[in-house]
Amino acid sequence: MERLFITGIGTDVGKTVVSAILTEALHADYWKPVQAGLEPATDAGTVRRLVSNPVSHFWPERYRLQLPASPHAAAAAEGITLRPSDFHLPSTTNHLLVEGAGGLLVPLASGFLIADLIQHLNLEVVVVSRNYLGSINHTLLTLEALHARGLRVRGLVFNGDPNPATEEFIAQHTGVPIMPRISPEAEVSTEMVSRYAAEFREWFGQ
Repeated sequence: MERLFITGIGTDVGKTVVSAILTEALHADYWKPVQAGLEPATDAGTVRRLVSNPVSHFWPERYRLQLPASPHAAAAAEGITLRPSDFHLPSTTNHLLVEGAGGLLVPLASGFLIADLIQHLNLEVVVVSRNYLGSINHTLLTLEALHARGLRVRGLVFNGDPNPATEEFIAQHTGVPIMPRISPEAEVSTEMVSRYAAEFREWFGQ
């Protein structure tokens, strides 16, 4: 049974699209513990729109915060303090995808980071990387931080414009499992998600 936490090397690297693809590939349930910013659409709403299988269940967010900001700031704006004890995995016997917010060290509260939430929930991690100047450093830092905390990396997804030299270096240097890559697409649609889901389903041996 796959129980995976989706994080990225930063913001806007494609976590939500990857979450939709993996949810479709595994016919998994989906959960976004903290949503900061509700307009124009939530991440859960986007994933729900892109997933077409009849099996996946979309669990409600534990916190839906109005301010589109770091979760700790969005929570503070509403007088809320996020604590590890607030978060419990949904009770499901299905595969489960949990989508984070921003990168691994994004704060949820003072002394409580996304990495701490992953440890608290005891999940394996899928890291999403996008090629840009500096992305090697950001990818290696993310993977080192996961390793330092004893968190297991299930796989690394390269998203966006390909850079074979960068991707080959990261793969060889880290030794982490490399999942199918996602190329630039004119439109993110259910058809696109289903097409990539078939590749990921094969990778998982489903």
